[in-house]
Amino acid sequence: MATDAVRGGGEPPYDERALVDLIPTVRRVVGARIKDPHTLEDLVQETLARLMSSSSRIDPDKLSHYASVTARHVVASYAERNDRARSRSHLLAEPPDAETPDADTPTAGVLRQEEQEFVAAALAHLSAADRDLLLAHEVDGDDTRTMADQLGSTPGAVAARLNRARAGLRVEYLLAAEGVEPPTDRCRPVLRSLSTGDRRRQRELDVDAHLLECRTCGHLAEELFERRGQRTDEGVLRVPVSRDADVVLARQKGREVAAAAGFSASDQTAIATAISEISRNIVKFAERGDVTMSVLSEDGRTGISVIARDVGPGIVDVDRAMQDGFSTYRGLGLGLPGAKRLMDRFHLSSTPGAGTRVTMEKWLP
Repeated sequence: MATDAVRGGGEPPYDERALVDLIPTVRRVVGARIKDPHTLEDLVQETLARLMSSSSRIDPDKLSHYASVTARHVVASYAERNDRARSRSHLLAEPPDAETPDADTPTAGVLRQEEQEFVAAALAHLSAADRDLLLAHEVDGDDTRTMADQLGSTPGAVAARLNRARAGLRVEYLLAAEGVEPPTDRCRPVLRSLSTGDRRRQRELDVDAHLLECRTCGHLAEELFERRGQRTDEGVLRVPVSRDADVVLARQKGREVAAAAGFSASDQTAIATAISEISRNIVKFAERGDVTMSVLSEDGRTGISVIARDVGPGIVDVDRAMQDGFSTYRGLGLGLPGAKRLMDRFHLSSTPGAGTRVTMEKWLP
């Protein structure tokens, strides 16, 4: 099932531009009381959600005043929740972390033994040529020029082979440490392409689709990178989404891409709000998913593209899901219709039992 919508095809229940123009006012009211930038953005978006759901009942001349009052109420509710959480924090207190074992303790010996076993298992999965190459360089101390002379190659070619061998070793070490056996023949090539950072190979393997389909690789891919939000192709940013922290990251990255494209602060917030709501749907309803963002250029115009995909139950009744006020959880309240109205183009396709894909675009005037 799919639905495609371009803004302007029907009258929204309020003046959308007027609501977007209120963003600086809302940010000023919230920012006067909240200093943490991430919390500030969360509360600005919560305020916008409340305005969006009730603005059709408000006199346009009083909308600015109503926005300020709503923002103050949102901040007050946040402070109340924080106070309540602090008063109960002692119930969740954890004991101090155990001291790191000394190098000569039995525990340290066990850890060293495990480490050696993981490395041995990882080396065993490499080809004999890659294993010999790594051992010659890392253990024997041979430099790339010496190794190139022995192999009848060049130092650059040897360095490239070493990089690929190290990437394979990282993958195999991670598999051994996690105690995981890849469920498909495609898993190892996908993980190695991620470990090497080989963009061309990642495109050939359709890595993004595989990470959505394979829970094992989806988890291991996160472990391969210390930071999330990796660029997958030139100009394309991908954020894996499976938890609330990923919603925050997706929103932040969306704002950064929008700013780089030249959008105003108000439009950046509108784009970030739409991304936040779509990402939150992934966390609430799907097993996992991702959001990709990129800058568009077409006929001299500049815009931003946002694509959110997930593996989950899908949407049985797409038309109903696109109705104002429809929600199956207590989120910000924008829902899919709100995200659609904040963007210039919106397309949703969903297959029950398989997952959902949302494509959104917004263009500079």
